[in-house]
Formats: sequence, C-alpha cells, structure tokens
Amino acid sequence: MKGRPLLVCGPIKVYIEPMEEFDPVSVPIRPAATVMLIDDRPDLQVFMAERHAKTVFAGGQWVFPGGAVDPEDDPTAFEQIAVHRSDAEASAILGLDAGGLAYYLAAIRETFEEAGVLLALHEADESPLRFNPGNEAAFKRHRDLLNAGEISLRSLLTQEKLLADVGEMHYIGRWITPVGSPRRYDARFFLARIPEDQTPLHDDGELVNSVWHSPADIVAKYQAGEMAMFTPTLRMVRNLALFDSADHAISTVSANPPEEQARVHPKTGDILIPGEPGYDTGMTDIENGWIRLRPSL
Repeated sequence: MKGRPLLVCGPIKVYIEPMEEFDPVSVPIRPAATVMLIDDRPDLQVFMAERHAKTVFAGGQWVFPGGAVDPEDDPTAFEQIAVHRSDAEASAILGLDAGGLAYYLAAIRETFEEAGVLLALHEADESPLRFNPGNEAAFKRHRDLLNAGEISLRSLLTQEKLLADVGEMHYIGRWITPVGSPRRYDARFFLARIPEDQTPLHDDGELVNSVWHSPADIVAKYQAGEMAMFTPTLRMVRNLALFDSADHAISTVSANPPEEQARVHPKTGDILIPGEPGYDTGMTDIENGWIRLRPSL
C-alpha cells in the first residue's frame, strides 16, 4: 500500500502519499528508464503526458512515459524473447559492467503501461506488432492487467508469441535527480519511433493528459507557463528541436560517441552541453546529467 487511494480507473490506482520529513542525503537512488516517443506528423513531434497534480514525485509535470526499473526487468528472464541487443551490448552502451538490458526492458514495459505502445515483434517472422480491430481489445486488457500487477511483461510476450524489440530503443541520455527530492532516480533516457498502427494514450491514472507536439511548440508552451517540466526534460526537448525528422534524430544518436556531462550556467541556471557558449565555465555540481542526443559538433 502506497498511501490513501486517490482515484481508481479500471485496475489503475493513484495514491496520495503524505509528505513526511526525510533526510535528503539518505534518499536512495533508484534506476529508471524514460522514453521519448517520436513520429513525423509530418513534422517531427514527440509524445508527452501530464502527471496527476497530487502525486508526490513530479506532480503536475509534463513527462515522457517512464518509471523505475523493477526486478521483473531482469535480463535473464528475457534471454529467449528479447532481440537485437544482448545484455553485454546494452551494458556497453550504458557504460555498465552488466545488467544494462534491464533499462531497455523497463523502457519497453513502461511505454506500454503508461502510453499503450508496445515495441514488440511477432516471434514467427519478426514482423512488427500492429494493433487492429482484431487484437486491440486483447492488448488493452493486457495493459490493464500489467498496470494492476496481475501479469508481467514476460508473460504477456510469451502468451502472445512476441519478442521484445530492444533494438528500437535508442539510448540518448542519463540524468540523476539532485539531492533534495523525496524521490531520486538514475534515469536513462531513450528515443523510440512509434510503431505503425499503434496510437499512444495516457493511462488516465498517474497520467491525466497527453499530447503530440513539435519540440519547438513544447518549448514555447513551457516559456508561456502552459507546460511545467523539470529542467532535464526541457533540455531533452530542446535537443530534439535541433533535428528535422525522426530518421535524423535516430541516426545521429546511433552514430554519436558516449555521452558527455552537462553543466549549468552559473547565472541563468540553463543546462549546457559541450560546444554551447558558457559550457567550459559552467558548474558541474548541481545537475548530474549526460546527453547523447545532439548533432555532431
């Protein structure tokens, strides 16, 4: 039990957690994954969702689908049903000795839980999963059960004879929540093109609204006070605005070297990446983040 139930929508519950005093230094840092779903509509756009205002962490913020890495994301449980990246390959990309594939699997799971988009391939011929009138109701039921904790991603994939399409998740950045928050995460950001014939929709529980917007429109709405975002989220949107298509963004991420640490402008508080004015003298002890999503310098 997380707290007092706030609302129930199908099997999805949102809880209000009472804010209690805590020692900021002792808050554990949990691994997490979040996904920027993109598409050309026809201009490059990204899917964002608004969190319920009364959730403890990021209440009222506009976010990408995502959440904590769970024990069920253990790569060893997916050895036969995850394709296009091994744990060794995923770990090398993320700069880990082992266990990196768990972040990719969490990204796939969270994208389905929160946005209803499932990056999966048919086991028989590795063709992409598409939703249609014949299977939409079944996958909606799967999503509800997954959100309710009554099935796992692994059991869903096995039941439907699907493979987790890990190769469609492209690692683009890492941000660690600064000291001071009641929840801290070591969040890996991923980029994924939405599969054909799948339409994202927020879960109407933790997430209460969702939109497709161009990165430039999102920045403009943030500046107008119409969309609240944490600075790492805004920084990732600003970086995405440098690209003109989904292909351009994905191909650039795939070609970029390991990410470099972001810095903070001492006067404006803006997050800076290598090559930007003020980066060399920027501070490194406020925001702890790295970004791969940037055009070649």
